[in-house]
Amino acid sequence: MKPRSLQLLALALFGVPFLAAQTSDDTILKQAIIFGRHAVRTPNSTNAALFNFSVQQFPVFTDASGNPITATSVITPNGATDETLLGGYFRRWLTQEGILTGNDAADANFVYLRADDAPLITDTARFFAAGLLPAAKLTLNAYTAPANDPLFAPVAAGVALLDYDTAAAAVNGRLSGNATSLTSVYSAELALTRSVLLNYPVSQSPPTPTPSGKLDVTAVPIAVTTGNSTLPVGLGGLAEVAEAIDPFLMEYANGLPLAQVGWGQLNAESIGQIYRLYDLLLNLEYKTTYLARVQSSNLASHIVRSLVQAATGNAMPGALATPSTKVIALIAANTNIVGLAGLFHLDWLLPTYQPDDAALGGAIVFELRQSQSTGEYIVRTSYVGQTLDQLRYQTKLTLAAPPATAPVFFPGCSIGNATFDCPLGKFVQVVNQLIDPHSADLVN
Repeated sequence: MKPRSLQLLALALFGVPFLAAQTSDDTILKQAIIFGRHAVRTPNSTNAALFNFSVQQFPVFTDASGNPITATSVITPNGATDETLLGGYFRRWLTQEGILTGNDAADANFVYLRADDAPLITDTARFFAAGLLPAAKLTLNAYTAPANDPLFAPVAAGVALLDYDTAAAAVNGRLSGNATSLTSVYSAELALTRSVLLNYPVSQSPPTPTPSGKLDVTAVPIAVTTGNSTLPVGLGGLAEVAEAIDPFLMEYANGLPLAQVGWGQLNAESIGQIYRLYDLLLNLEYKTTYLARVQSSNLASHIVRSLVQAATGNAMPGALATPSTKVIALIAANTNIVGLAGLFHLDWLLPTYQPDDAALGGAIVFELRQSQSTGEYIVRTSYVGQTLDQLRYQTKLTLAAPPATAPVFFPGCSIGNATFDCPLGKFVQVVNQLIDPHSADLVN
């Protein structure tokens, strides 16, 4: 999206100065963009590979019939149910807000569903749709591998160009050129990780020596190196730690017996502590300013153009779906969520999670709303995600018992009301300043 075109767009939309937001909420919802993460899955690595890091075998995930699931990174039965429940919640909320009618066949004409091409993510999208419009079959827009979706993988798709040397320098700069200092900063998290993997109390002194044939992932040096098309930046031992701890969250959220969650050594709170290391990896790889601009500008461009298209009623290049589309659901990975949050400088806090966690199935929601007294359009941003226990126990979600929801402040744009509303014209202006025009296009 070119800066000049956005400036002209803002002027065309708002021929008067940006209007002051209303003190009372007289707005109605015109469009909702739901940008969500995939559901609960199996671990990213095989149990055989994970056993290199631990003295105990990792538990086996099973399908609905109790048979072992051998595939890595695929949706689990719990994940499928949780995502359908989440879709059902959005169905209730969007119906209450008036942009769904309850007539699924008719509503399907106004819903656009798109997902990244991994089976985990397309399956998540289908289960979400099953909750959102249970009596209709939504078209799922997704690229077929080996093609890459430019919304979610713009570098691999050739829309954006990432300079890997600059990326490594940018991350290294955030760490003052001293990545190894993370070992002391996160010493408590690393100590807990080691104690769980090697099966001894974290308070034990001295800690248990590393058994022969096992890799102590917490001792692998953390170092910033240039990445590749699969991983934007190498982070040495931090990536090894992330691989080793990845199953713990999935064990809890998937409803495995507590004796199998970190072999009985972890609960929701301690999983959150360990996952600060996983969050750190994502933060460095996707929230670092240079990386966020290159990897998330194309998605951001399409989101802002879709909101403007819905507000004006006129088809716009680079927008998703059509001007009459009321719901846009985009399903991708936590890396995409973190990247967009980094580009927009968004923060949130949900119960049972660390700050800015991209919860399993959780979503950044952009609401296009219009004031009934002034006609002004505003953008209202929030983060919606099931708590860890809602995921674990497959809790039914209703308007009276919703998922956790947090209003999100949009820096440089939001006003100080309870929902941090942002006038659409100003939203366009601010996003224009954040997007890298060389990393976005009006087609893909």
